[in-house]
Amino acid sequence: MMPQKVVVIYSGGMDSYTVLHKAIADGHDVYALSFNYGQRHVKELECAAQVCRELGINHKVVDISAINQLLAGSSLTDNIEVPEGHYEAENMKSTIVPNRNMILISLAVGYADSIKAKAVYYGAHSGDHFIYPDCRPEFVEKMNAVCQIANYDPIDIVSPYLHESKIEILRDGLAMGLDYSKTWTCYNGRELACGKCGACQERLEAFALNKAKDPLPYE
Repeated sequence: MMPQKVVVIYSGGMDSYTVLHKAIADGHDVYALSFNYGQRHVKELECAAQVCRELGINHKVVDISAINQLLAGSSLTDNIEVPEGHYEAENMKSTIVPNRNMILISLAVGYADSIKAKAVYYGAHSGDHFIYPDCRPEFVEKMNAVCQIANYDPIDIVSPYLHESKIEILRDGLAMGLDYSKTWTCYNGRELACGKCGACQERLEAFALNKAKDPLPYE
């Protein structure tokens, strides 16, 4: 893709952090967009804001937490215990926020259209396919098709790591020299990462398989 203005949905986690830097490395004029949807791990938004300040890139944090009046039943937003274990476990389905990515992408596309950006980037990857329907290739393909016709100007939906694992995402980021101490992954909203939830376990596994040390402190 030729260098152009793009919107990156930037949560502050390690996947979107890598996507953000990939878009920058590809020469794009990046506008970062983060959402407060009432997630208990709101610490990730603090990481996102700090990174964007350091990089000097345009960053918006939008509060859409009111939608939780409609979207119930997720352990990320409701008073439900965050499950422990690997993402392939059935109990990890409690971390699904109903329709989250469709909502976030739709808002990001509206923002992209308003600033005349040509694409929206988000960090779906193959490790999410089992649990999260809105991270699967068929979802991205159909969202991209819709976003070609939703406005007068087509907007591309780009997921550069859609067919790669978190292990491969981290490998790419380490090759770019990225500092992952500037990211937050844990689903629990405590001072230190728990090391036990699916997000932590997948992160720790990615570092281990890349023979690297995770710079985050854990409980």
